[in-house]
Amino acid sequence: MLPLYRFAEDRSALKEQLQRSVTFDASVQSTVDEILQDVRQNGDAAVLRYTERFQGIRLEDMRVSPDEIQHAYNHADSSFLQVLEEAYRNIIRFHQHEVEKSFFYEAEGGVILGQRVTPMEKALLYVPGGKASYPSSLLMNAAPAKVAGVKDIFITTPCDTKGEVNPNILAAASVAGIGSVYKIGGAQAIAAFAYGTETIPKVDIITGPGNKYVALAKKQVFGHVSIDSIAGPSEVVIIADESANPEFIVLDMFAQAEHDPDASAVLITTSSVLAASVREYAETRLPGMLRHDIIALSLQHNGAIVLVDSLEEACMVSDMIAPEHLELHVQHPWDILPGIHHAGAIFMGSYSCETVGDYFAGPNHTLPTNGTARFFSPLSVRDFVKHTSIISWGKQQLRSSGEKIASFADYEGLQAHAEAVRARLRVL
Repeated sequence: MLPLYRFAEDRSALKEQLQRSVTFDASVQSTVDEILQDVRQNGDAAVLRYTERFQGIRLEDMRVSPDEIQHAYNHADSSFLQVLEEAYRNIIRFHQHEVEKSFFYEAEGGVILGQRVTPMEKALLYVPGGKASYPSSLLMNAAPAKVAGVKDIFITTPCDTKGEVNPNILAAASVAGIGSVYKIGGAQAIAAFAYGTETIPKVDIITGPGNKYVALAKKQVFGHVSIDSIAGPSEVVIIADESANPEFIVLDMFAQAEHDPDASAVLITTSSVLAASVREYAETRLPGMLRHDIIALSLQHNGAIVLVDSLEEACMVSDMIAPEHLELHVQHPWDILPGIHHAGAIFMGSYSCETVGDYFAGPNHTLPTNGTARFFSPLSVRDFVKHTSIISWGKQQLRSSGEKIASFADYEGLQAHAEAVRARLRVL
């Protein structure tokens, strides 16, 4: 079920097995392009048509009513609401530490320079539906938008064939204080909020994970709106030494694999004894898992155990993957942290399992996938703000530096640039 590699002997095979990228086949590309163009040209009519085609219902109203949201909250299990509310407080508290301040400083000659930080006005948070409901994704996307100060926050998530949205998602929307919830999904939802329709507002940013059609639609509308990232299938890498618990490792790998057959779970270890124990325990435990078919496919095609000679080598293999999630099941996790450079989130020690981060700890679980942790970051308050440069140049400073500036423009062959400065110098 889990392929076994020795890094020293199988480097080429490992690279082929472990390095992932965001790619879309021609049929997905064609479908998404058609949907985007249709929604852009035909607005609500196209959105309703694709919703009927893909979600199996002809909607009378694409928006969830306030009564539906309140009903879901009122009838939610009280213990579930308590968990939602505590988790949301934790997520809010973490993101409050990310808040950036505007700054200004006075330079020589009365010049004032600075940067103003302002929130985006409208944001769409996409919450996946279909195989499972993800109220956790709603909270993770809502919290940084709220902390950033986004004025209008919208949620969209696919409804079922009765036109109903999962009540757990609506309860989470209520906990997050968001009343604008839509019941459409897929590329048509991304197009609607990217371009705007008769009844759906155009937003400034779209965040949140989704299937390959949603991911490609987000990629295609980037430029009309901002996006967080292009999410791919989820992934975990576990670095472990001989002290690690095989049961913890197997269940953490299963937790990743149960998402999707394309999800990836990789163990990197210095211990051949641990590797054998993990393989044996995985075979024993798999039949009892509710999603055993999905887990088996994921581990067979995208899982691996990699034997390495040292923890330094383990960090090197992990960096080669640049995983979304990285767990450190080693005796001294803080000692190897400096050797790790590329990961979306790092979980320190055997009891910091990924599930803690997925739901409750506070740091965002919307993370870069498919090796993009080399250059992307987790969803944060920074995604929901923009930075504006402020320049206040005084007469004295222009008098002393204007000719230098104009000559710079001369070297670039931009006459009007230079003359714009020299006109002011003549007045001075």
